[in-house]
Amino acid sequence: MMDPIKSNINTIYSPASKGSVDGRGIPNLADLEIRPCGMLVQKRNGETNPTSVSIPIIRVRVKYGSMYHEIGISSHASFGELKKMLAGPTKLHHEDQKLIYKNKERDSKEYLDVARVKDGSKIVLVEDIVSREKRCVELLRNSNSQKFSKALAEINLEVHKLAGQVTALEATASRGGKVVEKDVENLTELLMMRLIKLDGIVAEGDLKMQRRVLVRRVQKYIEILDVLKHQNSNSTRNGAKIQLQTQDNPSGHISKDSRPMQRQQAATKTGNSVRTVPKMQQQQQSHSESVVVTTKWETFE
Repeated sequence: MMDPIKSNINTIYSPASKGSVDGRGIPNLADLEIRPCGMLVQKRNGETNPTSVSIPIIRVRVKYGSMYHEIGISSHASFGELKKMLAGPTKLHHEDQKLIYKNKERDSKEYLDVARVKDGSKIVLVEDIVSREKRCVELLRNSNSQKFSKALAEINLEVHKLAGQVTALEATASRGGKVVEKDVENLTELLMMRLIKLDGIVAEGDLKMQRRVLVRRVQKYIEILDVLKHQNSNSTRNGAKIQLQTQDNPSGHISKDSRPMQRQQAATKTGNSVRTVPKMQQQQQSHSESVVVTTKWETFE
């Protein structure tokens, strides 16, 4: 029984047909292609067969609004290729075009010769409003995405530089050194300005996740600076108390004459100690609570 494919080839081609053939007069399969309609024909590209007949050029008349455009194009070209050729004279993007031939919209992948387009055929061009709107929205989204990505990269670089300064101040405080309060305030202000910039970025997908991570980093650095500021103020207050006590008693010794007076004062204050202790504990408790950092950040979504 004869192979169906070979039978189809023998029907279309004869040994006398042009093109490369093998010893049995059957064309090579490498020189064949299947048309969208299912027909097996010789390839359109003439490079595989130098002796093949040249592809004819046809001229079609395309009506767009009240204007007619005459286009010369290969008969084996697709409607998508025709759209690209019409983009220049019509100033209409090829993705925003609809080509109608014989009262039917043609797909961009459909070939002209398969649709029976001949020399002198008339085609109607109309603008695809929906496609144009989708394309514009996509272009705007891509443009915003690139702009926000660049802004995030710039802020990330700025935060990285400020983070080095925060780390340096933290290291100074851990070694017992004194941190200049003005430096802490300036760094806090700069980091808060970066938070304001991040708040103005409306991102989606991966950019939204990057923005959220960067916001948390900035908030962490600000909290570290708040702790350093409270520690610095406490150390300054304690140093002032020690200096005041030293000025009141430069020698640091208690004289014998003053001991009876101190005992009498201590005995006088003993009766009031029961009432004053709770109040002093409340003051100490409120003071200890005042130095606890309770920063509540607004959630950046």
